[in-house]
Amino acid sequence: MDLKSLGRVLIFPVQMIYLIVKASVCSLLPSRRKALRKEVVLVTGGGRGIGRHLAREFAKQGAKKVILWGRTEKCLKDTAEEISLSGTECHYFLCDVANREEVYKQAKVVREKVGDVTILVNNAAVVHGKSLIDSDDDALLKSQHINTLGQFWTTKAFLPRMLELQHGHVVCINSILSQSPIPGAVDYCTSKASSLAFMESLTLGLLDCPGVGCTTVLPFHTNTEMFQGMKVRFPQLFPPLNPEMVAQRTVEAVQTNKAYVYLPWTMHALVILKSFMPQVALDEIHRFSGTYTCMNTFKGRT
Repeated sequence: MDLKSLGRVLIFPVQMIYLIVKASVCSLLPSRRKALRKEVVLVTGGGRGIGRHLAREFAKQGAKKVILWGRTEKCLKDTAEEISLSGTECHYFLCDVANREEVYKQAKVVREKVGDVTILVNNAAVVHGKSLIDSDDDALLKSQHINTLGQFWTTKAFLPRMLELQHGHVVCINSILSQSPIPGAVDYCTSKASSLAFMESLTLGLLDCPGVGCTTVLPFHTNTEMFQGMKVRFPQLFPPLNPEMVAQRTVEAVQTNKAYVYLPWTMHALVILKSFMPQVALDEIHRFSGTYTCMNTFKGRT
């Protein structure tokens, strides 16, 4: 090993300590937020649930234009009309993100009719709430195509232009279930784990790309009709999240260029515990909290 390499090895631990301390101090101080007045935001699954709240929040924070993608026209139209009445230009397009050709086609239409998308929010997702044995094969494939592959197609459609402009942001609404799966949602947990790996790889790949960032949001169970019927044993200790709060924290993370957001912050502890605790202890935590059987009463979106 030459002297230069040896020097880098010796300095590396000091660098890590400095960066950790710097990040800790910065987390305690108010962060400077970038303005959204020039941003064109596209939200997949933007007609209802968290997607609808995200569209509202981006508009509230001053986004120039908001674009909604989804499969249910009535929901998209209602949300678009609401946002337009608030004073923000809003457009909606029917698009199934699981359909690669449709994504590329509608992306071209968006560029021609609305302009370049500068913030892409991959929010569209489905969950069937069944065990592997009870799941229909087509339903399992649908989850993977929408929750995971859909992000491949939307990101491929819009990221190249962001890189050209040296300006853009890719957002993924993931789930804590990507790191702490539960029974009864094997399709959802698997797809979200794949989605998280996709975002981790993409985030690292964009480190040397000026002006383009990524944000991955990992919320706990959120109170939307998508997970209707899901119950935990101690709702006072583990209350479902408010979708408005999830949307607010997501937009805030985009404005402060934060890469990962765990909601609530206590989910950090869950990830840390999982890294060193024996499996038998983790199993007991699931039984105690009720997550082991929380999908038994699942109804889902009607």
